[in-house]
Amino acid sequence: MVEKNDYIEKFIDESNKKNIPEQLPAIATRSKMIIYPNSVIPMFVGREKSLKALEVALEKHDNYIFLVSQKKLEDEKPKVSDLYRVGTIAKIVQVSKLPNGDLKVVVEGVKRGKIKKTVQDKKYFMFNVIQIDLEIKSTKKLEALARKIKDLLQNYMELTKKFPQEAIMAIEETSDPEIISDLVASIMPLELKEKQNLLEITVTEKRLKTELEILTREIELLEIEENLETTVKEKIQKNQREYYLREKMNVIKEELSDEDDEDIKEIKEKIKTGDYPKEVKEKVENEIERLNKMSPYSPEANVIRTYLDWLIEIPWNKKTEDNINIKKAEEILEKNHYGLEEPKERIMEFLSVRKLAKNSKAPILCFVGAPGVGKTTLGKSIAEATGRKFGRLSLGGVRDESEIRGHRRTYVGAMPGRIVQKIRKLQSMNPVIVLDEIDKLGVSFQGDPGAALLEVLDPEQNVDFVDHYLELPIDLSETIFVTTANVMHTIPPALKDRMEIIYISGYTDIEKYKIAQNYIIPKLLKEHGLSEKTFNISYKAVKDLISKYTREAGVRELEKKIAKIMRKSALKYSENEKRVKVGANNLHNFLGAPPYFDSEKNEKPEVGSVTGLAWTAYGGTILHVEVLSLSGKGRLITTGQLGDVMKESAKIALSLSRKLVESKHTEKGTLFEKKDFHIHLPEGAVPKDGPSAGVTLTTALISVVLNKEIRNDIAMTGETTLRGKVLPVGGIKEKVLSAYRSGIKEVILPKANEKDVEKIPEEIRKNIKFDFVSQIEEVLKIALIGSDFND
Repeated sequence: MVEKNDYIEKFIDESNKKNIPEQLPAIATRSKMIIYPNSVIPMFVGREKSLKALEVALEKHDNYIFLVSQKKLEDEKPKVSDLYRVGTIAKIVQVSKLPNGDLKVVVEGVKRGKIKKTVQDKKYFMFNVIQIDLEIKSTKKLEALARKIKDLLQNYMELTKKFPQEAIMAIEETSDPEIISDLVASIMPLELKEKQNLLEITVTEKRLKTELEILTREIELLEIEENLETTVKEKIQKNQREYYLREKMNVIKEELSDEDDEDIKEIKEKIKTGDYPKEVKEKVENEIERLNKMSPYSPEANVIRTYLDWLIEIPWNKKTEDNINIKKAEEILEKNHYGLEEPKERIMEFLSVRKLAKNSKAPILCFVGAPGVGKTTLGKSIAEATGRKFGRLSLGGVRDESEIRGHRRTYVGAMPGRIVQKIRKLQSMNPVIVLDEIDKLGVSFQGDPGAALLEVLDPEQNVDFVDHYLELPIDLSETIFVTTANVMHTIPPALKDRMEIIYISGYTDIEKYKIAQNYIIPKLLKEHGLSEKTFNISYKAVKDLISKYTREAGVRELEKKIAKIMRKSALKYSENEKRVKVGANNLHNFLGAPPYFDSEKNEKPEVGSVTGLAWTAYGGTILHVEVLSLSGKGRLITTGQLGDVMKESAKIALSLSRKLVESKHTEKGTLFEKKDFHIHLPEGAVPKDGPSAGVTLTTALISVVLNKEIRNDIAMTGETTLRGKVLPVGGIKEKVLSAYRSGIKEVILPKANEKDVEKIPEEIRKNIKFDFVSQIEEVLKIALIGSDFND
């Protein structure tokens, strides 16, 4: 690549010109700076072909080389056809190596040359070069032309103020028309074609005339620019630099005509021909008018351009036609989901109403359930059944109101909220959008995103939802919003009021097996490049996977385990190309020892050890409660990370236990004053809280005081009052499922929860005995071995 550095006038001895070889290695230059005769210029050489040509010139051609320009400067590997025919024969004066491996070469332009024949072009260019003799007739006209150009060139240099003193002195010291001509061609900021044209003109007088026109044109442009600056400066004060720049642009616009750039023309065309609301068109026109009044280099101009892009990219009136076929929708739900009868039924009702009343306001469905039970995919099924576009937004951890409402345009980096961003991406005003993890919204000094969602999800308000960035109302009333959550109590109450809650309980083992066989295994076989011919997993292996390797309400962990088995199977198959069979007997070879056992209940009846039932965000679980009595003064000690609610339950249980024991065994009532009671819930690293451990704690305490064993085949849940009444609790289905998975055959539940048992799958109801109680004495009679309560 040639770079302009300096210009040194150099006379070449005619005897040297006669010794120029006919065949010359050549370098294809790729810079607008063409090397002319009578000049010494540095250039940088880095391409492989150019380095080879330079080496050959130094070794075999007396330092002579032919420099010819590429027609397209961006070509990295030009061919002969990509080069101009006329170039400059130059002599290598100096070569030095740069740190990056390229060479810096100082060359001396000797004479014009023309390619006669290509000798070779593989490893480097080598041409037969004809020396071009110039036609110089010394006339008064030529002398006058040279003087005129010399004067204009000095004038040009003074106007631009960009040339060093050495260059000006070089002009003043020469009167040779040829040297003057080449010097002008070298320093003028011309396009490549103009510079090449000057190199190819062999008649000096003609070349000087061309350069005279170019110099005259450039000087006129510089004078116009100088006049414009003078005109602007007269209008403003010296200390108002910003105002000066704007006025300068205005004067330039007046001179060059005030035409819009291509981007603005495109925006105007879209607004004119596109389907946009009236207020949007008015807003765009106002913003374009503001833009035209300011400098295009102003930071605010970029803000307006970005804002205009957003306005025209929002699909203000674009919608997809609903294509609701109830039978087909039912098939889609059955194909995508196993079980989940209640959510499916509600979705079918929803779709039926949408088909009959197209303009009805869509309710906001909120699916609540443990991870992995299929909440998000239910939203996808709604989109598939209606023929609408589908989008998903995760709200977990969002604590900035502007994530929903957008930033105001006064902020740096402002942009619309995530709702508007998703609608722009989907290019539809009536998509199905799933708002995942709505129970995990945060609140900070940046605002309350939950409160901002009220306007989005309220059917009475979202018809005119205003995003702070757009500053225009956008109709969200036809968008179907579906929300998901793991728990209910962390959803803001006002937000909960605007949604229809649909609970999705965990799957039974049978349901998990069906899902694994019909959905998970076929999908993973395809993802891992396996088939039924190369991989097989037995019924017993899948059953053990469910019972011994996973304990969850959903099927996410089950899918991970099956994927791990398939990865190992793919490796085994690729090694021996034999069908891989996975059974219960070799399951540990793929997953290691099982982390769970068939049953987690106590091995035998024990004093002070009760199996309770608890609900978590990830499904139900069994909870072992242990109580130990120690010599002391009636203190209550709790360990195992109990929350405030559970600590309150423990205090109530202690008081209730004392009352019950004193009523039946007066002599043992004094034990409560002489003993300390230590309540412990194992797995101390896991926080535990909730109002459903009252009956469990009371049973364990009375068992210790009376020294009565508690049945190990029974589990219980429920809260108690100080008077011994058993209160209803939530999460019954999840708790019963966890008891079933753990091998429990009998469950004690509050009488008020009897209706909730109907939602439990029939195959589980058949295998578990339910005891419904309303008083704590009933619990003690069932759970304590040899109890004399409730006789």
